[in-house]
Amino acid sequence: MLLIQNAYVMPMDGPDLPGADILVEDGKIKAVGHSLSAPGAKTLNATGLYALPGFIDAHCHVGIAEEGMRDEGEDSNECSDPLTPGMRALDGINPFDIGLSEAAQNGVTCAMTGPGSGNVLGGSFVLMKTHGRDLDDMVLNPCAAMKAAFGENPKRVYGSQKKTPMTRMAIAALLRQALTDAGLYQEKDGKRNLGMETLQRVVRREIPLKIHAHRADDILTALRIVKEFNLLCSLDHCTEGHLILPQIKAAGVPVILGPWISCRSKIELAKQSMQAPALFAQAGIPFAFMTDHPVFPLMYLSVEAAIAVREGLPERAALEALTIHPARIVGMADRLGSLTPGKDADLALYDGHPLDMRSKVRFVLINGQTVVE
Repeated sequence: MLLIQNAYVMPMDGPDLPGADILVEDGKIKAVGHSLSAPGAKTLNATGLYALPGFIDAHCHVGIAEEGMRDEGEDSNECSDPLTPGMRALDGINPFDIGLSEAAQNGVTCAMTGPGSGNVLGGSFVLMKTHGRDLDDMVLNPCAAMKAAFGENPKRVYGSQKKTPMTRMAIAALLRQALTDAGLYQEKDGKRNLGMETLQRVVRREIPLKIHAHRADDILTALRIVKEFNLLCSLDHCTEGHLILPQIKAAGVPVILGPWISCRSKIELAKQSMQAPALFAQAGIPFAFMTDHPVFPLMYLSVEAAIAVREGLPERAALEALTIHPARIVGMADRLGSLTPGKDADLALYDGHPLDMRSKVRFVLINGQTVVE
């Protein structure tokens, strides 16, 4: 049992609590409030420190696209077929990737990681903690979403091979056909198609389609297909989403924005804008931030939020986009995203405001275990 005392608590499920305490027991948050008592508990004096729930990256490739590696540690794209729904990120993640440990040390306690965007259907994403004994200990959901990609990336991969898809038309056609086939799939003669079985979960609305889309036209095509098949989804990157805010709001789908701190490395990023998060907030569209690690290091997730605040995003909205909003998007709001009694004891203490780049993480818990002290 651990009693954190006299912190400036930002629980994210209610107003800030100056000079409050947090009681942790058996890996969970037991209580949050003032003047808590826990005889026999280990105590931590957090005077002058800010306490927040651990940050969550809703889209990255940590562990499956390893830092400091080239082909030796690049396992995010199986570019032998544009449709690979049977791929599981779970089987390609290195839990000892330095990107995970550095993220944990900087208050990022959970990540949604998985296949890249080389294929129209790339396989399933994993939701995992950034610290644990091994991968099985770290995983929260081994099949949290199915990756789909629109636009430039699948075109580039297969166009260079003179194979389908070479056009945006073909990307949409392949995805439609795969979804149709999954809806009709039945095991025959004892022969299973594991890819179809996983994609069937998308068609049945058991898991979302995690959609890589940058350009506004690709986003609209994705929304058209989502509506056509009545799917759950999230719009990831959504780089030109600020150009079509009414359509996105009307669709009512989750949005994951980023990464904003990167060069315009391809045509699809030409209209990238750091003001986009503020525009989404003004339109009343909740969103989460993403790093796309290793495009932008996972440990610097809060830097994106800080720059968005500089560009007009309200501070509270920025913190929600690091905590409670991604928790909802990844389907774990009952366990993550706020300092609520009963939720996982994933939290960080900062020696200054968490969006002040001069602030340092002084203490981190994941599942009630001390990662940084």
